[in-house]
Amino acid sequence: MTTQNKQLVQRALAELIGEGGVAAVEPLLSDDFRHHRPDGLIRDKTEWLNDVGNALDPLKDMKVDILHILSDADHVVLHTHRHLPDDGPSIAVVDIIRLADNRITEAWELLEPLAEADAHLTWWDR
Repeated sequence: MTTQNKQLVQRALAELIGEGGVAAVEPLLSDDFRHHRPDGLIRDKTEWLNDVGNALDPLKDMKVDILHILSDADHVVLHTHRHLPDDGPSIAVVDIIRLADNRITEAWELLEPLAEADAHLTWWDR
């Protein structure tokens, strides 16, 4: 099951940033899908698809490098570097995705601009 879950997550990412966009990803999400942001905001399926759909056009030339994809039971963890178009910043992203019944049912997303990573590690120096 873990290989199947990883393949589903990879397919969803490829569809989302490829030609399919949100229309291709929508059937891969459960009806009760929830997206959790670091600031505590939780969006349902309709809200998330709408937000991502609005962001995709300016990001159509974004390049995504998958650095790690790990799977355990019903969770997949995806670590990527996303390079935004037009000399935009490069961003490290960790997505934690829970699957149920062969659909993505929950996702947590953590983002950090790579240029700011060193500054965010200063708490180690205390």
